[in-house]
Amino acid sequence: VQQVESGGGLVQPGGSLRLSCAASGLPFNRYHMAWFRQAPGREREFVASIDWIGASTAYAESEGRFTIARDNPKNTMYLQMNDLKPDDTAVYYCAADLVSRNSGSVLAYKYWGQGTLVTVSS
Repeated sequence: VQQVESGGGLVQPGGSLRLSCAASGLPFNRYHMAWFRQAPGREREFVASIDWIGASTAYAESEGRFTIARDNPKNTMYLQMNDLKPDDTAVYYCAADLVSRNSGSVLAYKYWGQGTLVTVSS
């Protein structure tokens, strides 16, 4: 199983980024997916999740700035992030699990990517 995140980078406050997570080695259209992030010196925290078919989503507090989506035929999940703030600076990880639907717990997900760094700074 491999999950590869991309799309991170340096962006100014107020800017936007779209992260992608490309999965292989698993039946992607059966897996619930999520985004987590980890800032320096902090615990990994839940950002958003989407169920296997994309019919249900859940978000941590992001004031409506983030949108999670998936494209099952492409085995890819996305996170659109708008109006980024310095506090959004973190490594963003994608996670997958066959059972845990829209869970916000790190422990609920079996497969993880290596992460992509998002830095919000002027």
